[in-house]
Amino acid sequence: MKKAIYPGTFDPPTYGHINVIERIACIFETVTILIAANPSKNRLFSKQERHDFMSRLTERFSNVIVDTWDGLVVDYARQKDIRVIVRGVRALGDFNHEFELAMLNKGLNPEIETLFIPTDPRYFVLRSSTIKEIVSFGGDVSNLVPDFIEQELRKKLL
Repeated sequence: MKKAIYPGTFDPPTYGHINVIERIACIFETVTILIAANPSKNRLFSKQERHDFMSRLTERFSNVIVDTWDGLVVDYARQKDIRVIVRGVRALGDFNHEFELAMLNKGLNPEIETLFIPTDPRYFVLRSSTIKEIVSFGGDVSNLVPDFIEQELRKKLL
């Protein structure tokens, strides 16, 4: 397989996100980490900050590109001639939501295939929103996010 997109808000990026990237970078020739717009989510970090975070976290991968997009992921895929969207799923609730999105994307662009990658059990309960909440109460998230991400979270939340 040649190219894939791994879209998300990555606010903040977690070890779970990194784990998915490590796994798909071995499968695809090129992986685009797409920092996508999601108007229904309130973001702590700007699009540029999230781009910088993901660029730093993926610099060791020669086949990973980080990009941003404010439209539909399927439109980005069409523009870049990418036919695979990768989604990480943690639990049945995630799968239900992601399955619905996959069906919507398939309806918008029949050439798109969505592949679901189950989360590594170490990151099964990892949610960006929970990490932000823990940090806002002064908790330790060093086992959930890289050190520099934890420092940035503390700057914003404390």
